[in-house]
Amino acid sequence: MSSLLLWLHIGFAIFAVGPLTAMTMAAPRVIRAKNVPALQLIQRSTRIYGFASLGVLVFGVALGVVLGGGLLGKWYMTASMTLFIVAIVLIVLIDRDLRAAVRVLENETPDDDAKAQNARIAAISGLLSVIWLVILFLMIVPR
Repeated sequence: MSSLLLWLHIGFAIFAVGPLTAMTMAAPRVIRAKNVPALQLIQRSTRIYGFASLGVLVFGVALGVVLGGGLLGKWYMTASMTLFIVAIVLIVLIDRDLRAAVRVLENETPDDDAKAQNARIAAISGLLSVIWLVILFLMIVPR
């Protein structure tokens, strides 16, 4: 059972978190190009991969419960889960800004070119990438 949960945990990390990070990092370039259809695709994909990334947390906690031995009480597990929840909140903020950028760019008003959303998305997606790397570090090194 633990092998299956570990496989699912790692699979969701690779196939959900990886594309999610790539989508959020590509969004600022698409906003600057004012490519609304591509931005709509990024926004939908970010939402889908964001929901799918919850599988990493679910199967990670399930794996910790199955393995037992106080594994979930370890400091690095607590820090990783906390950082993951922070990352989910950041994904919600990115999704909000992506929706706002789509609305702004669809209006075709020359005064507003979604610069505010572009800057926030770039900053938050960079922070999100760092959080994923810290979580990866915490899952490998402290043992």
